[in-house]
Amino acid sequence: MLSLPDSWVWDFWFADDGERYHLFFLRASRALLDPDRRHRRASLGHAVSTDLRHWTLRADALVAADAPAPDDRAIWTGCVVRPPGGPWHMFYTGLSEVDGVFVQTTCLATSDDLDVWSRHPANPVLRADPRWYATREGGDEPWRDPWVFPDPDGAGWHLIATAGARTGPAGDRGVLGHARSPDLLTWTPQPPLTAPGSGFDQLEVPQLEVVHGRPLLVFSCLHAELGPGRRAVEPTGGIWMATGPEGGGLFDAFAHVGAARLVSDDRLYVGRLVRDRDGEWALLAFHNRGPDGRFVGAISDPMPLPRV
Repeated sequence: MLSLPDSWVWDFWFADDGERYHLFFLRASRALLDPDRRHRRASLGHAVSTDLRHWTLRADALVAADAPAPDDRAIWTGCVVRPPGGPWHMFYTGLSEVDGVFVQTTCLATSDDLDVWSRHPANPVLRADPRWYATREGGDEPWRDPWVFPDPDGAGWHLIATAGARTGPAGDRGVLGHARSPDLLTWTPQPPLTAPGSGFDQLEVPQLEVVHGRPLLVFSCLHAELGPGRRAVEPTGGIWMATGPEGGGLFDAFAHVGAARLVSDDRLYVGRLVRDRDGEWALLAFHNRGPDGRFVGAISDPMPLPRV
């Protein structure tokens, strides 16, 4: 487990260099006293491990940029990929403030060694497209938690993100935004891959994998952000999983978001799938709510993958 005496840690993601796992995680000082204040002070920590259990801290990867910049308030959740023959690419959520409204965009940093990261001068490389997604003109612009993966047929790259639909049932407009790129730099927005009204007002920190021959989508949503209908029957929120049929295509999981199952209550949040050195899938999450109801802010050890 990763628990720091001086900082809360929460959302996280991995890069695997073949010898060590690199853990990138949001962190904020416990000197803030109120954990709800952490989001606007989040920077990006870095640790390494060979077993996903014992972590050695490295220098922080990124902190908020000098203003004006698309990430001058805080660094939020992202992912790391590496194209063949290229440097590591980190896509992350940049938080800035425009006319008193907090704006979330997708930013890019690159690294040759996973330690030193350079922001791309074209940042932000992607933002919510008002043709399909809620933007700051409506008072809120959810466009965060990018997850990037190669096209199964080799036709470039896909990005999915936590987003809000422009229209839909009140309190039930969470969708997974979508964009495509041939080169990890030039991104073309696409319509959302899920529809509003699926029972979630936000689908946070999505991850898409093929697990045991089935496409699996994992995301998180707390009880207060469930759609009204789902909130009335579900006692809690937490980590959710949706699966497509065995042997189905990678994108088949998106059609089953409405049937997603809760696999952990809100004591854990932000489930991440990762393969251990034996090739077995494991689930990690951050400890969100303790027995006293207070925020914990630590990252778990690997857990067996829940059956879905």
